[in-house]
Amino acid sequence: MTVLLLLGGLVLLVIGGELLVRGAVAIAGKLGVSPLMIGLTIVGMGTSMPELAASLQAALAGSPGIALGNIVGSNIANTLLILGVAALLAPIAVARGTLWRDGGVGVLAACALLAIAWTTGLGRIAGIALVAMMICYLVLAYRQERRAAAQHSAAFDKAVALENIDPALSAEAERGTGWAVSLAFLLAGLGCIVGGGTLLVDAAVDLAIEFGMSETLVGLTIVAIGTSLPELVTSAVAAIRKQSEVALGNVLGSNIYNVFFIGGVTGIISPTPVPDTIARLDLPVLVGVSLLAMVLAFTGARLSRVEGLCLVLVYAVYLAFTAGLI
Repeated sequence: MTVLLLLGGLVLLVIGGELLVRGAVAIAGKLGVSPLMIGLTIVGMGTSMPELAASLQAALAGSPGIALGNIVGSNIANTLLILGVAALLAPIAVARGTLWRDGGVGVLAACALLAIAWTTGLGRIAGIALVAMMICYLVLAYRQERRAAAQHSAAFDKAVALENIDPALSAEAERGTGWAVSLAFLLAGLGCIVGGGTLLVDAAVDLAIEFGMSETLVGLTIVAIGTSLPELVTSAVAAIRKQSEVALGNVLGSNIYNVFFIGGVTGIISPTPVPDTIARLDLPVLVGVSLLAMVLAFTGARLSRVEGLCLVLVYAVYLAFTAGLI
């Protein structure tokens, strides 16, 4: 029953995230917001709502291991598992300018979270600082896209990857949707996200108790992988369609949103301590794998299938070590 509730929570989160984004995109389009700004903000942030709901509900429930484990574990899964699978499906060509800019911001985000964990904990001031960094990144990304640069930002590529999966997430596709339907999508999405987040966190806590696992382990593995499934699908589809820059940008963009947006909002609404295990082990691992992915991608300006396999194997070793199997 606990596993069924966990799966049910994940399904509600995914459905709620899509409904919320559809409604928000349609409303923003009717209000005259530019499609570019919609892609960078509503689509990018809206599709991170499952992770936000899980982390926020866990923090409010007094389960920092699940709250922070979900953020850190999702980014590790994005970098190793999802990027590795995408490279296995089709080698990923890398624009070095994009890699240094967006990959560098991802490393900066991981280092910022590590510094917060080692000092103040994820309190309101730290949360405000992370959200401020998110806003600065979006402003820079928006200005770059307005200049029609050849190399798109990771935030832009994340929106493109999601629109490839569901064309209805584009502003143009939603302009014909009526106000009533748009609001219904928005409210239904919010309801599913709140309900799914509650179910997921409650089931995760019960699972930890029932099987003698720590909440941190559950957050780093089951919850993190579950809430990262949309990123896995979108990057895999982009790789199959030979849109390698979109596959990479989706991962880099997700990592930036997870730390700055989800971590920041979680810290502002529900300040939470950072579990020692995450501060001592998993956050340094996140910084390390972020740098590893950049190094692999930089050499030869591509991620080959062999390098993708290496990333997946490193993730398998990380999971085994985290679970105490090695």
